Amino acid sequence: MSTHGSSYFQNAHHFNIENVTITETHSRPMKRLSRTPLEFLLDNMADGAVHNSAERSDAPKCHAETRVAVQEEILSWVCHGDRDARPAKVMWVTGPAGTGKTAIAGSVAEACEKQGLLAASFFFSASSKSANRRSKRCLVATLAYQLIQHPSLQGVGKRVLAAIMHDPAIFKRRLEYQLEGLILGPLRDVQLEGQYDPFTWPKVIVIDGLDECEVEEYLDRTPSDVQRSKEDDHSEILSLLLQAAQDPGFPFRIVIASRPEPVIRTFFSESPAKDITVELVLDQKYNPDADITLFLRSKFAELRRRYDIWDWPKEEVIKMLVERASGQFIYAATIVRFIEGRSTKNRRRASILPQIQLDCVLHSRPSNDGAHPLAPLDALYTCILQTSSDPILAVKWIRLIDSMLRGHPAVFVKQFLESTPGEAECLLGTLSSLVFSPPSDGDSDFLPYHFYHKSLVDFLDDPKRCGELYVSPDAREEFYRVQYFRVLKDANPFVGDGDESLPRTLLQLAGRSDRVD
Repeated sequence: MSTHGSSYFQNAHHFNIENVTITETHSRPMKRLSRTPLEFLLDNMADGAVHNSAERSDAPKCHAETRVAVQEEILSWVCHGDRDARPAKVMWVTGPAGTGKTAIAGSVAEACEKQGLLAASFFFSASSKSANRRSKRCLVATLAYQLIQHPSLQGVGKRVLAAIMHDPAIFKRRLEYQLEGLILGPLRDVQLEGQYDPFTWPKVIVIDGLDECEVEEYLDRTPSDVQRSKEDDHSEILSLLLQAAQDPGFPFRIVIASRPEPVIRTFFSESPAKDITVELVLDQKYNPDADITLFLRSKFAELRRRYDIWDWPKEEVIKMLVERASGQFIYAATIVRFIEGRSTKNRRRASILPQIQLDCVLHSRPSNDGAHPLAPLDALYTCILQTSSDPILAVKWIRLIDSMLRGHPAVFVKQFLESTPGEAECLLGTLSSLVFSPPSDGDSDFLPYHFYHKSLVDFLDDPKRCGELYVSPDAREEFYRVQYFRVLKDANPFVGDGDESLPRTLLQLAGRSDRVD
């Protein structure tokens, strides 16, 4: 055995030593950090994900006097939620694509900041140029940075920076380790020292766009590693937030806004998450039609003043647009952007009269032209539909649900269209922001499927708009016939012993020569 350094027993031999412990130590000068802990923290945060970042300067915001009821309900929960019969630490704000979740979350964050209630925020965005905002990588560091910037949390800030000084590589650890070292540990220490003042400390953390978080890629992945999915990262983030909410030393409420994607929906429907969560669904309860009407009237008034025109548009036109919007703010916002000339990079369109632009919206056939008012909505639909395990097959299901199988219970549709049990969830599960799928429990399964937005079918009807997702009437009819005869051949117990138990639409199809439309 060889040793380093000097030894008192060097070259000694022929002697015995009993009952002795020898400890050899080496002193090394501590290497000084080239950067401060705050610089380490800044390097590992997603500055564009903060609610008031420059990157979010064009982010959607609630128009004045709209979404008032929703915002008031969230703010009331933030301030007085502990008085509820079943106090909750988490609020899940959810709804279909285009219902204004990000705008609401942004407006709530700004309102909370003005009142000193906001501890931190993080706005995920799949369209962000920054990978740090598209993934989970910088979530904890970004929240920690905002905590140390809050004037009421100076004691927390010192401990966060001390944790980084102790372990500068903490940002390469698992999220749960980062959470403990950068947030939970410092919060506990401050409270144990009696520095917690519930009257001056902020009350809420806002997380938006969880469903837009993309999977974290690791450079050291080997071919034998199991491929990680974005749903895995969504689950990890939710578990992380649940861990924080359940910690006695964590004094903040958490608002999480996202689409009702399967993994997220399942997480909040099961204990322990459901036991500490209140759900706010953006549905007709909050009268979105009235808010969309107010939004359109305000925007059209601005256009009238800008172009010095009057008595435009007619009230029935606004009503028509509101009806087409079907509660989706994205539809109304897209129309306004098109009329204002912001939906295209072609600046010459800005000189076109708004009346002509509106007529184009009302009468034109949708196309794949980037200047078309529905092009952004088309891109959104394409993106969502492609998340299905088989987008083309999912489109076939949607087209038949909207035509021959319209109004039939979901349990029947699944029995008729599924080639194997579970196919419905596999195909439509990730499309829950577009298609309502009744839960498979009790009487709910006898409810029909339905679409949240009428323009989805318009989009799928036009090959110029939906491109590779287009399914022709011939292909839809062939798929229908194959499923029909498969049911008869398999003698599916659901259809009974005779044709009389089949819906009339199935009987009519057997000898049809016309097309499914």
